[in-house]
Amino acid sequence: MTIPAQADGRTEPGATLTKDAAPGEVLLKVTGLQKHFPIKKGLLQRQVGAVHAVDGIDFEVRSGETLGVVGESGCGKSTMGRLITRLLEPTGGTVEFEGKDITHLGVSGMRPLRRDVQMIFQDPYSSLNPRHTIGTIVGAPFKLQGVEPEGGIKKEVQRLLSVVGLNPEHYNRYPHEFSGGQRQRIGIARALALNPKLVVADEPVSALDVSIQAQVVNLLDDLQQELGLTYVIIAHDLSVVRHVSDRIAVMYLGKIVELADRDLLYKSPMHPYTKALMSAVPIPDPRRKNAKSERILLKGDVPSPISPPSGCRFHTRCWKATEICKTTEPKLVELRTGQQVACHHPENFEDQAPQDTVLLTAAKEAAELVADEVLAESAETSAALAAEAAEAPKTAKTAEAAKDAEAPKTAEVTKATEATEATEEAPEPAEAAAPEPAVVAEPGKLAKAEPAAATEAAGTEGSEESGESGESGESEGRQESTDK
Repeated sequence: MTIPAQADGRTEPGATLTKDAAPGEVLLKVTGLQKHFPIKKGLLQRQVGAVHAVDGIDFEVRSGETLGVVGESGCGKSTMGRLITRLLEPTGGTVEFEGKDITHLGVSGMRPLRRDVQMIFQDPYSSLNPRHTIGTIVGAPFKLQGVEPEGGIKKEVQRLLSVVGLNPEHYNRYPHEFSGGQRQRIGIARALALNPKLVVADEPVSALDVSIQAQVVNLLDDLQQELGLTYVIIAHDLSVVRHVSDRIAVMYLGKIVELADRDLLYKSPMHPYTKALMSAVPIPDPRRKNAKSERILLKGDVPSPISPPSGCRFHTRCWKATEICKTTEPKLVELRTGQQVACHHPENFEDQAPQDTVLLTAAKEAAELVADEVLAESAETSAALAAEAAEAPKTAKTAEAAKDAEAPKTAEVTKATEATEATEEAPEPAEAAAPEPAVVAEPGKLAKAEPAAATEAAGTEGSEESGESGESGESEGRQESTDK
């Protein structure tokens, strides 16, 4: 499929696509997007409230990828698609396409952008004008943009019909002559007429039979590979989204609660609402008993978007809700590479305790409100406490080392003191060696001293030997007395 370039330098539909944005670069960036529909009552039509259809969402779409958006009916998926294509005026936030802010462009400013951004609508029965032929419907973009394809509009329309699997001879037929699947193919052909870079498909297969769904989904996949298209596919059928998407965003009550790569989301969902959605997907093979998961039944009804709950919007139906879920709205943060979640108590997240994850963003926001002086003082206090904590082990080790070093010295001093005391108590050598005049003792005294010394020396012997020595000593003493 090769067609010469148009007069304005753009590539004709069906030609080899040469995109301005390189593959992988950010093509669409949405920041804080909001859409509130006012509720008016009374004769004067005073506003009494608003429907928060889309209430602050952030995401990016890269060139060549497919972003799937899932969620239950009424969560704001279709409204988000119309905001991206600027079919609705946003209440707040910004929409950037190829780095250009298109949030508040007028009709004249959006006309050139319509070539690059197209939409496939949900209902194939109401999106086609019943009074126009297929040739007129598919050829309308060329006339509105003032583009004249080579070979004429009719030839190009017939080529587009053949691309989407329809007979080119149906050029002059009316929409009522086609089935639902064929009408959806006509809508796809109209969206591809100007060779867009971004296609927003709003429930492209929800109104079709299952067999026709597979044909349309495969057609979208083939066209993306051939033309290098970038898709934002909105659906509520998780099996369809899994087949065509690279990344998936889960919406609930106007908010994106989880945004992750396809494989991560289906293998390990982190938000409780995503887990409940996954449990509702039927497994047709009865032999896969191990693959069956327990069905999670959510309590209560979806809250009204007119007055959404405070804090986390899912806390009224969540089985893990705590007090913080009712008061603090969780931010969409990346807890795992390629997976962002807005939840205080995420599922399948064992790397970090839930309480540590709970107020991570809230703590940062609170810190921004504190004065710089208080932060500086707090930092100094923390540094001082950290220094004291670091010096405490060193001080303890130094004290132990000093104690160990003083122990031998104390023992030596104690021994020296004891030796000194013993020396003082003992008689001096000079006194013991002093000459005494009674060196020559009398014979009688000397004789009495010897038995006493002998008795003292033999004091450790038995009592019988001591008695005999005493008797012999007495007899000797008596004999000496008699001799005298």
